[in-house]
Amino acid sequence: MKTRRTKSLAVLLLASAGAVAAAPQPKPDVQRGAYLVKVMGCNDCHTPMKMGPNGPETDMTRMLTGHPADLKMPPPPDLGKGPWMWAGSGSMTAYTGPWGISYAINLTPDAETGIGNWTEKMFIEAVRTGRHLGKGRPILPPMPWLSLREATDKDLKAIFAYLKSLPAVKNAVPQPVEPPRAGP
Repeated sequence: MKTRRTKSLAVLLLASAGAVAAAPQPKPDVQRGAYLVKVMGCNDCHTPMKMGPNGPETDMTRMLTGHPADLKMPPPPDLGKGPWMWAGSGSMTAYTGPWGISYAINLTPDAETGIGNWTEKMFIEAVRTGRHLGKGRPILPPMPWLSLREATDKDLKAIFAYLKSLPAVKNAVPQPVEPPRAGP
């Protein structure tokens, strides 16, 4: 009787260990990327804020989707000549300043509205050069690309792997708006 229980327990333990080993495990670089996105504050701008019981909080149902397409912004406030130089929306996804108006982009892997068509190389070049897709328009404030470009290739690849592992969310973020031209 004792031998049968021991054998049954052994079979059960081996089966459990096999099931755990067979279950897909996230790649370590994806886990590292998730950690880096969290501690680097990517959600602070790329995830809209909502009002909670204790004030503004990130709306994790819209995690890393950028400025909400359904949030149409009025004209920005006139900030004059300073000392105030920029302003941000309550969603923390739209900003205005001397550069014009910038919107936090959709970082989910949606092919039409997010980074779904980006390659790892494009992502790294964008961060390193401060240019959209590594060669396009400038990446605008408040994106801290000057600090992020100091990250290692390994860390940037991990961030990209994590972003690509997220569910794709369709959210068409407005294009940046250039500042008004000064008169003649």
